[in-house]
Amino acid sequence: SMPVCSAMRVTMSAFVILLLGLSVPIPSLSRIEGCKNKVIRLKTKHLMQQTPNPPHREAISKLTIWFSTHQRDLPWRRNRTPYGTWLCEIIMQQTRIDQGLMYWHRFMEQFPDVKSLAAADEAEVLKAWQGLGYYSRARNLHRAAGVVSKELGGSFPATSEGLRRLPGVGPYTAAAVASMCFGEPVVAVDGNVNRVIARFMGIDQPVNRPEGRRAVEAAAEALLDSANPGNHNEAMMELGALVCTPRTPRCTECPLAGGCASAGDPEAWGRRPSKAGKARVEDVSVVGHVLTDGDRVAVRRRPETGIWGGLWEFPSTWIEGAREGNAAAPIVG
Repeated sequence: SMPVCSAMRVTMSAFVILLLGLSVPIPSLSRIEGCKNKVIRLKTKHLMQQTPNPPHREAISKLTIWFSTHQRDLPWRRNRTPYGTWLCEIIMQQTRIDQGLMYWHRFMEQFPDVKSLAAADEAEVLKAWQGLGYYSRARNLHRAAGVVSKELGGSFPATSEGLRRLPGVGPYTAAAVASMCFGEPVVAVDGNVNRVIARFMGIDQPVNRPEGRRAVEAAAEALLDSANPGNHNEAMMELGALVCTPRTPRCTECPLAGGCASAGDPEAWGRRPSKAGKARVEDVSVVGHVLTDGDRVAVRRRPETGIWGGLWEFPSTWIEGAREGNAAAPIVG
């Protein structure tokens, strides 16, 4: 990929990329050294829009064929509904498919539609969620069900923009549901798609920074099969989950290997996708106090925000530094 700078020399690889008609992480306004030291200004965005297309259509076709024969048999794919798809996308955040399947079935059995989920007590929803962690997701799931059931007549919004107004629904989940259930031509970029696109296009900008995020989204949009966006988005995610894996991608089995900038290159696998910075890990010690009175045990409810928000615990003390949750809460016998 082209380095981002105020002045750059166009290389043959840049021209090849432009001829492919794919979006790449090149500034919209670039300075290119021309003949006789003259600087020629051009807007690469317009140049890409005018490029006749399309060898990437071949890549889309290969991906579609691969997905039709290699996709996993997952229950929400058999009978596609907005409720089942939305439930899947919320549950599978930070969760492996093999673990999340059990929870998806549990919710579908206990709350078979959005109205039954909305009518349930929050405690009942949290109990069903128990073990998945990140309980704020469960609370937002319940709140969103209430909005759909009570304010929208039980029908989910049919656009990604409308879906994003629901509690707990971000850009990825909104795009996934809108494309898979309503055919909206929008890209759904999750961790798997980030990896596939960064490797395929040779994007080295950190995907967790605006510049890298825009580059990935632009490339994903250029590859999107607008005639069948839901199937395409699922195929990209499936490719990342099954073939273009984080550590040992199976390039010989990949339908996109022929045009991939990282195929067969272990060094590139480890470098892409790139991420800037890492979350600081803080070690803390927590002491839990088990207070009993005959057959009664003292517990307290944690604050709604922060770690383990709203859950019940034995009264505890954070030893290392001042942390949220230190403040005493009412003790219930």
